[in-house]
Amino acid sequence: MDKQLERVYEAVIARNPGEAEFHQAVREVLESLGPVIQRHPEYLEMKMLERICEPERQIIFRVPWMDDKGEVHINRGFRVEFNSALGPYKGGLRFHPSVYLGVVKFLGFEQIFKNALTGLPIGGGKGGSDFDPRGKSDAEVMRFCQSFMTELYRHLGEYTDVPAGDIGVGGREIGYMFGQYKRITNRYESGVLTGKGIGWGGSLVRTEATGYGTVVFAEEMLKTRGESFDGKRVMVSGSGNVAIYAAEKAAQLGATVVGFSDSSGYVVDEAGIDLDLLKQIKEIERGRVSDYVDRRSSAKLGTAGSIWDVPVDVALPCATQNELNGEQAATLVKNGVKVVAEGANMPTTPDGVHIFQDAGVLFAPGKAANAGGVATSALEMQQNASRDSWSFEYTEERLTDIMQNIHEQCATTAESYDRPGDYVLGANIAGFDRVAKAIQAFGLV
Repeated sequence: MDKQLERVYEAVIARNPGEAEFHQAVREVLESLGPVIQRHPEYLEMKMLERICEPERQIIFRVPWMDDKGEVHINRGFRVEFNSALGPYKGGLRFHPSVYLGVVKFLGFEQIFKNALTGLPIGGGKGGSDFDPRGKSDAEVMRFCQSFMTELYRHLGEYTDVPAGDIGVGGREIGYMFGQYKRITNRYESGVLTGKGIGWGGSLVRTEATGYGTVVFAEEMLKTRGESFDGKRVMVSGSGNVAIYAAEKAAQLGATVVGFSDSSGYVVDEAGIDLDLLKQIKEIERGRVSDYVDRRSSAKLGTAGSIWDVPVDVALPCATQNELNGEQAATLVKNGVKVVAEGANMPTTPDGVHIFQDAGVLFAPGKAANAGGVATSALEMQQNASRDSWSFEYTEERLTDIMQNIHEQCATTAESYDRPGDYVLGANIAGFDRVAKAIQAFGLV
């Protein structure tokens, strides 16, 4: 890393102690920006890097709620409104026991560049809570969401901050939070939350968007080598919203998706996964991967090693951060992987990324490859603002165009800095440049 950028990074660590995920996300971006500051030394003079690395606002609050037995619980809520240079803060809410300020800041920081790459007028933010919705009744989840929104609502608005879902926050949770927002404000402000139900302001394709977009981006990468998904073996980690619909789109394009996972283990299904069964277990029954194996004779439950031990042509890590390490990356390379596209946020560790790049594997970082979700959230905001509702086909066409444009931006930017095929550098520089120019235009604010 450039010495001047190293000093910026050291200052970030000093100002944000103990936030390992945030440190990792900042370093990954700064390592790409050396060529930029050589071309634009004014960015250093204006302290542009320091300004982008410091959130505009960080909100932490108490969330008290009562379970079905009458016991009181206290969780912690977060919203980091990171950067609004391009539009209102936009980014999901994550409900998971691992959530703390460092995770929220890492996600919000990534969101700045991801949202910039979409070309849409949205800034970067993220939020959530250390609440675990797994195993809770609908009534318990409702009471938690209502308590969470009772504090958060005062910081939101369709021109200020527009959350969506993330891990642990799906249509059920968005519904409860939107209901509470509407109750408190006495306003049917559809554009204040995205990921809503279709019947009350949601957008078609939003459920599928992140997974579909990841596969569209990976397909564009394959095209640069004269290939496609047709006939490829694909592995998808995770079994949530992103993983399910990445698998669906890959199958539509002619691939055979041979596995998926959750926190309890992984499944290998050499016959190709049964998407209808997977959706039934995960989206309706909220079950585990073992339930799939119990009902599918061709499926086997992984009990040793890793999901990444299985030889595939395309790997789509769609679960959570730092799930694919250097050793696993080396195994994928040894087994002939051609493309890795991140459906989750920062699922590959830095050493894993370097192994893929050194081996000539086409590697797409999450801030580019998984931008389809937030892009379609912005399309949902457009529909809400115009009191309109678009067809599935038209919305998917818009999503596909956005993802293809993101790929073009990343590829063109990498080439312009003499690093053809380096999608990490291309995504970081393209996103940074758009945000930095907006910040520069606004003056010192």
